[in-house]
Amino acid sequence: MVKKSKVGSTGRFGARYGRKAKRTVKDVEDKMHKKHICPRCDRPGVKRTHAGIWKCSKCGNVFTGGAYVPTTPMGRVAKRNIKRIVGGE
Repeated sequence: MVKKSKVGSTGRFGARYGRKAKRTVKDVEDKMHKKHICPRCDRPGVKRTHAGIWKCSKCGNVFTGGAYVPTTPMGRVAKRNIKRIVGGE
């Protein structure tokens, strides 16, 4: 009988680095590997190709974003400010 492991992708670290560090890595990798919503076609098909480069498998849109998630909190703030400045003219 095989025991099911709870560590997921951090099982490669073994007994090293501690529980909190491995949990943080697991959370980041889980967010990184899931399919995200495309900003162009609004479908869940965006996957990470390289660090900070994202590609939609549905429409082929390639764009830059955060290293581990396509939109970062600072990116959202910047986009909102740009929209406010351009829309205010």
